[in-house]
Formats: sequence, structure tokens, C-alpha cells
Amino acid sequence: MTDRSTPPRDEPPAAGAPEAASYGRLAATVARLSDEVRAAHAAAEGRALVEMAKGVLIERLQCGPRDAARQLSELAARTDVSPLELAADIVNQAARDRLSAVTREFVTRTKADAVAGNDAGEAGAADLSPLAVRLRTAESGALTADDTQAVARSLLRHALAPLGATAAAVWAAAPDGSLTLRGHAGFSADEARRWRYVPPGLPTLARAALTDRAHVWTRSAAEGKPSIGAREHPGTRAAIPAGTGGRIHGVLEVCWPYPIPPQPAVIRRQLDALAELCAHTLEDAPAAQPDAEKTAGTPALAELVRFTDGLRDPALVLVPHLDAAGILTDFRIEHVNRSFEDPAGRGAHAVQGRLLLEAYPLAAGALFEHIEHVHATGEQFHRDGIALTTLVDDVPLTALADIGISRLGPAVLLIWRRQEEAARLAGLLQHAQRLGRLGGFEERLDTGEITWNTEMFHLHGLPPTAAPPRLEELAGRAHPDDAAAIRRFLRTVLHHRRPATVAFRLPRPDGVTRHIRAAAEPVLDGDGRLRGVRGAHQDISAQHWTEVALAATRDQLAHTEQQAAQRHRLTLQLQHAIMPPETAPLDVPALEVAVRYRPAESEAAVGGDWYDAVLLPTKQILVSVGDVAGHGMGAATGMVVLRNALRGLAVTGAGPAQLLAWLNMVTHGLSGHVTATVVCGLYDPERRVLRWARAGHLPPVLVRDDTARALPFIDGILLGALANATYAEDEVQLQASDTVLMYTDGLVERRDRNVRDSIAQLLVQAEAPADSLDLRLDRLLTHSVADTDDDTCIVGFRVT
Repeated sequence: MTDRSTPPRDEPPAAGAPEAASYGRLAATVARLSDEVRAAHAAAEGRALVEMAKGVLIERLQCGPRDAARQLSELAARTDVSPLELAADIVNQAARDRLSAVTREFVTRTKADAVAGNDAGEAGAADLSPLAVRLRTAESGALTADDTQAVARSLLRHALAPLGATAAAVWAAAPDGSLTLRGHAGFSADEARRWRYVPPGLPTLARAALTDRAHVWTRSAAEGKPSIGAREHPGTRAAIPAGTGGRIHGVLEVCWPYPIPPQPAVIRRQLDALAELCAHTLEDAPAAQPDAEKTAGTPALAELVRFTDGLRDPALVLVPHLDAAGILTDFRIEHVNRSFEDPAGRGAHAVQGRLLLEAYPLAAGALFEHIEHVHATGEQFHRDGIALTTLVDDVPLTALADIGISRLGPAVLLIWRRQEEAARLAGLLQHAQRLGRLGGFEERLDTGEITWNTEMFHLHGLPPTAAPPRLEELAGRAHPDDAAAIRRFLRTVLHHRRPATVAFRLPRPDGVTRHIRAAAEPVLDGDGRLRGVRGAHQDISAQHWTEVALAATRDQLAHTEQQAAQRHRLTLQLQHAIMPPETAPLDVPALEVAVRYRPAESEAAVGGDWYDAVLLPTKQILVSVGDVAGHGMGAATGMVVLRNALRGLAVTGAGPAQLLAWLNMVTHGLSGHVTATVVCGLYDPERRVLRWARAGHLPPVLVRDDTARALPFIDGILLGALANATYAEDEVQLQASDTVLMYTDGLVERRDRNVRDSIAQLLVQAEAPADSLDLRLDRLLTHSVADTDDDTCIVGFRVT
């Protein structure tokens, strides 16, 4: 059978077939057109490469396009290579010169430190090769990257991931202090969109590195300032300024997933080198500026020079001056404007073209730091009253000036406005007049001219356009009661020609009356004739009303003090009439009794403490100590009532518990809600038995054989708390030489200690041997630990 299938399209027809000739012509045409297309692309790429090389020559040789083309042709002829090959070499070298220098400098410095032993224990010679490989790989990625985004990915992949980092961000800094995320790696797309722009006021970690111009490290993202990807990468975070030639273009931020220890110097230098790689990419990229600045553009240096010549204030155009290592060391004064004159009076010829620190060596302090900061960050600086000092023949000349510093393109603009002494003093005088509400005037008697300042019109309630009244009209404008004093004032100034002052009330047109003090002096000519009067008016209304208020307050205070003194005197008289201090209440055989009373140190703290010791008809002895709550006349009156009531109730022969129950009813019935504490005892001398009860008071202390103990806290509520109350009673069998002490809380009460601790301290003092009962009581008062400044009563009796 015959094969009738069609031959495949990619195979030519068999020789001799009718279509063979047609197919051959078609294939040749396609090949020719493909070659032409490839040649056209190559020619276009070659032309673009040649134009790029011409641009490099224009920049380096500072020549025009024609000279650059001629230089390219001559160099190609001399080196015996084609212009295209030479253009490729020039472009490749220009691209690698800037970035590879960073890597070479890092490797060279690291090797030198390793040889010198500066990084002993941190990085040995064996570690240099991996670091160099990382930097070279990152450099290659930066060279081939299309944008900063690709640079960030290359840095993370080749240089940062081997250090354990999981994310990196490249921020571009704008002159206004804002940050724009130009490249990122390791962050989610949503997180990158949220952080695409950071306004100037947000205190991020990258912003701190830009402001400090130094590394900023945080052990964890939570401990540092807010920044991108804090949740995704919670570990250690570092922000490194990215700058070249003393100018910071942005910040490299590196993130780790976990906290890492402090990194050695070799790693920090590697991060510096990577940040400088980022700086070159940011420098070549369009500036990250707000939309308004993008349209305005950045003025060229020539345009900046023309701009400063139109300023009326002195201005300097400064360009950075770098040393051989590319480090900023000074600024060169590129241009001074036509209005320039420094504090020493030198003109433009004395400083233009010189280094800033050579022309102004005393600017090496704060002023140079401000200029350097503005150049590095782009932030504007303005401050009033800075001292500008110039050395002339080794003599410092200083002037105060208002300083403004801005970064414009590659240069820094420094403008100052000198504060003239006369203008500064005039400003101070105006502020002093305003704050002191002081108006000045001058009146020429020969011409009738009257001059008032602004504050004078304000004091009189007149508009600034009004005609100032004459001095002789002052009496008619013042309050009628002050007219006579003003006439005496005018007669002293105008007739006797002596300075004078007067105070008067001035009703103003707005209905407000102000108190004014006027001072004036005559102005005489050379012959002693009166030429005019000058003076001032001061608003003393506030002072007048303050004096009136103070006088009223003083009168009221004096009256109040007089009343308080009278009440205090009556209180003390009443208290001393009831309880004469240091006087023993009775003299009983076989019993030694002593009392001590110490009033409060403060006169306002006269209280209601009392003591009593009385021989009853039953031959028993009533001993009591009490304390009425509060101070002053009310407490003293309550003390008198309760003390006398207890004496009267004791005559009935009732026991201590019953006496306190009745005394509670008396207290509850008193007006003024009186409350009180009391301890009451009945001592039988024949049986040597003490029966006692307490109403909210501290129990007595028994001293036996140089051992002191407090009697038990038996039940007993304070007096006046309830209408009806019952009280417990206890008795103690005393022995010869036993001593019983009753006291008020003023002896032991402290603000910083509980009552039981204070009683323990009292027992220690009571156990001390004493030759007599009086000496024992004196010692207790002397060593009292109380700090409440309250009355103190002590009653003691010793069985003999």
C-alpha cells in the first residue's frame, strides 16, 4: 500500500517534491528576520550601554555629552577594544566601585583586628572566609537587584539568615523625619502594607536609630519600641543606621525569632557593612518624601546659591567634607550670600571656601553637632539666642543670634539673624511694661506734644487712636475724692519742679474703676526752664484689693486668736481648779499615794484626762483615772462632770462595777454625745484587797518584787456608748511593798505601734528599781514612748 500521510511540518519535504523550493525560501526569510531582530536588540542594548557609559564620564570628568563621546572613542582606540566593550567595562566598574568598596573595607578591617587580637575570642581567622563570602554574595545580589525590595531579600537570604535572622526591613528616611518601607523580607504582605509609611511623630525602633545615629538593640520586640512584625518575630531586634559620607539615608532593621546574646564586634561590623549596602541603594533610588515634596523636587547646588543671595539675613551654604576613609570630618563653606557678615565683622572673602571649623574653631561644640545632625537626618533645626563666637587675633568676639539649619539636596543651609542689643533691650522693656501693667508718657510744655505708649492707652481704657489728655486734666478725670491729692502732685512737679508720686482712682469709659499710681518728674532745659514732664502710670488695682483683703483677714485672724486664747485660758483654769498638778490627793496611813499630770504640749490639745484618789466614809479608798474623748472646752467640761459624779456615786458604798454602770448612764445622758474611758478601784486597807473595774480603759499595772505585770483585760465597754451596760469586776490581794499604777493612754500610745507592744515597753520601765514611788512615777514620764502629744495622768499607790 502507498503511504498517503502528510510529512511533519518540522521536516522539509522530500527532495524533488513541489513544495521543497517554497519551504526553503520561507525558512531563509525567517532566519534572516530573526537575525535582524537580534541585531536590532543588540544595537539598542549597545546604544543604551554606551549612553550609560557616557553618563558616567560626564559625572566623573565634569564635561558635556560631546566631550564624553569623544573621550569614549579615544579610550577605545587607545586600548584597542570596541566602544561597546569599553562602555560595558566602565558601567560595570562604576557599579562595583561603590558597593564592593564596602565589602573590601569590612574584610580588611576584620582581618586587621584579628591579627592585632582586638576581637580575641570573637572571630578568628577561620571565621573571615564565611563572612567575606556572605558579603560578596549579598553584594552580588545588590548589584543585580532591580529595586530595594530585591536587595532586602538578597541580604536576608545570603547574609542575615546565616546569623539566625528571620526578617529584615529597609527604611528610607525623609527630611521631615518620616520613614517609608522601601524593602522587606520575612514579613507578611499585610504587615508590610500596614507599615508602608511611618509618620515623624511615631517613636519606632528605626526612628530611634535614625535619631541616635547608632545601633539600637532590644532583647525582645515587646521590650522595645513599636515596629514592624512584632508578633511574627518576637525575639531580638536591631536597627542600624544606613548612611554614606556622614549622611544617613535610612535604617536597616533585622529581626530574630528568639532572644540572642549580645553580638561580638565582628558581627556588628558585618551589619554596618550590610547597612551601607542598603544606603547605596537608597541613595540611587528616588527620595522617600511626602507627596508635596515629590512634586517640588530638591534644588541643585547652583539654585541654592542663587536662592541664598536673595536673603536679607547672613547665610552659609555648607557641603560635607570627607576624609580618605569617607568619614565626615567637617563642612566646607561653599558659598556665603551678599548679606553675610559674621560677628567679628568679617565679609565673605574671609570665610568662603574654608572649612567651617577652620573659619569658626569655637563652633566645634553644640553648633557643629546640630549641623551634623541636620545633614545626617534631614530634620530642621531652629533656636533663638545662640551665642556665635569668632576668634579675631586670638580674642573671642560673641554675639547672640537666632539660628536656622536646613538640609537642601547635598548641602546644608545655615542662616542666622543677629539680635541687636538695642532691639533686644527694647523687647525686654516692652515685656516688663506689659507684665508690670506700667504705662509711660511724656508731655512737651513748649510745643504741647503728648506721647503715650500702648500700655498707657490700655490703662486709661482709651483706643490707641484717641488723643491723649493733658496732665492738667488728670484731676478732672479722677475720682472726686482724690482731686485734692492730684492737685498737690501737679503743684510739686510743675511749680516746685520736684519729682512726685500720687495714688488715685480712675473711672474709665468702660465703667471699670482702676487704682493708679502716678510718678512724674520735670524735664528742664540747659537754662533751668521747665521744658516738659515725663513719667509713668501703674495699675495697682490688684495690689490695692490684696491689701484690703489682707487687712480684713488680719482683723478676722486677730479676733479669732483672741477668742481662742480666751477659751484656752478658761479651759486651763477649769482643768487646774479640778486637778492641781503635782499635788497628792490624800494622806492615808500604811499607804503611800502619788500622782503625776503632764498636760499636752500644744495649747490647742487641752484634753479631758483626770485622776482622783479620795477616802470614803467606808474607810475604803477610791482610786480612778479617766479620759474624755476630744479636746478643748467640751472635753474639760465633761471631765468635771464625770469626776464629780463618780465621787458622789462612790459614797453609796457600791462596788466598782456598779459605779461604772451608774456612771455610764450619767455619760449617756450628757448633751454632745460624750464618751469616755475610765478605770476605777476600791482599796480596803485592812484586808489589803483591791477591787477594780474598767470601762474601755487600759488595766492597772501591779509591780511586785521588781516584777511588773498588767492586770487582765476584763470586760467593760467605754462610757456613753450604750444607754445600759454591765461591767465585770476583779479583785487583787496585795502584799507589803506592792505598787499599783493606773494611767491614761497618753503615757503609752504611739502612732506606729500597737497598744500591747507599748504596754510591754511600759512594764520594762516599771520594773526598774526605784527608791520611792515619786521617783518611779517620774521615771515613767521621762521614758514615755508616746508620740501623740496628749494629756497624761498617772496615779500610783504602794502598800507599806
